[in-house]
Amino acid sequence: MKARIPNQPNRNEMMMRIQKMQEEMQRVQEEVENSEFSASAGGGAVEVTVTGKHEITSIKMKPEIVDPEDIDMLEDLLLASLNEAIRKANDTMEQTMNGVTGGLNIPGMGGLL
Repeated sequence: MKARIPNQPNRNEMMMRIQKMQEEMQRVQEEVENSEFSASAGGGAVEVTVTGKHEITSIKMKPEIVDPEDIDMLEDLLLASLNEAIRKANDTMEQTMNGVTGGLNIPGMGGLL
């Protein structure tokens, strides 16, 4: 004879909750992927914008930083601003997913996180 735990949600109810959570996670993921994230380096000398899918949509540079004798500085500014914009996109995705899941680490949902 199996003992029943009082107030335990039935399996169908739990599956419905999981399905709703998956749908909400998908909606949030699409929302973040369609958002844009900007970051700058060198006091605004270089500004980069990326989408939540990590696609670069814009790079803006002040003309005075383009020095053919110092390409290394320009490359460093681009790397710094690109990495920061991507970090912002990743942080936003993580925060919004944690809002949906309540911080739970759900096995099998790694593809969305």
